[in-house]
Amino acid sequence: MIRDLRIAVIGAGVMGEAMISGMLRQDLVPPDQIIATELREERQSEIAERYGVRTTDDNVAAVRWAQVAVFAVKPQTLPKLLPELRGTLHDGELVISIVAGAPIRHFAELLEHPQIVRSMPNTPAQIGEGMTVWTSAEAVTDQQRGWARTILGSFGHEQYVDDENYLDMATALSGTGPAYFFLLMEAMVDAGVHLGFPRYMAQNLVLQTMLGSVLYANKSGKHLAELKNGVTSPGGTTAAALYELERGGLRTVLTDAIWAAYRRSAELGKGK
Repeated sequence: MIRDLRIAVIGAGVMGEAMISGMLRQDLVPPDQIIATELREERQSEIAERYGVRTTDDNVAAVRWAQVAVFAVKPQTLPKLLPELRGTLHDGELVISIVAGAPIRHFAELLEHPQIVRSMPNTPAQIGEGMTVWTSAEAVTDQQRGWARTILGSFGHEQYVDDENYLDMATALSGTGPAYFFLLMEAMVDAGVHLGFPRYMAQNLVLQTMLGSVLYANKSGKHLAELKNGVTSPGGTTAAALYELERGGLRTVLTDAIWAAYRRSAELGKGK
């Protein structure tokens, strides 16, 4: 159990708030066991009022107080933030990073602290339906891995991997993935409007079709190609549509996009 853990969320932005919300929604810790840091006073007040947690603009004090420090900041802030916190983490304190592209060694070297978990959640975490891939440094104990699994599980689903290289892959596939689906759904809604549907109606059809398809695929246990073939009658409407998608290079473009996201994640890890 982690109810007695003191948790500092460094950066109360969208994902930081999602983590606070998830932990409280699942009753993992009471509000007085969480402190969130934020530079803007109005944002501090908003988070404190909404969740009943403590807030501050003092990262050093928050990290010193905590047993688990969650870093939910933008990658470009790390070169300034981490050196300021060097020497403030006590032995046995766990660091969890949800910062895109930031490798474990980057945190370990700049913080001079070995117990680091690196993770990559995605935006559906805001409603408890996220997918988080994570790994840990060798110095992280079994108990601390249990803490990390419980905390990251409050986002939705979590998957531990034993190779940090998978984190850049996960960034490209599941971390960035929601944007691919949003673009696809937007294009389908626009096509529906072009056909003659009112926009609200086209959106309702597309959203439910996407949701139902995902739930069906998850529940059926069938290969995705088998599910696709089950919709495709010879010479029918689906066959005509799929022919155009394949002719337009949908698979190639999507694969290239995922590779571009992967390369960018690796570049961020090298400080580019």
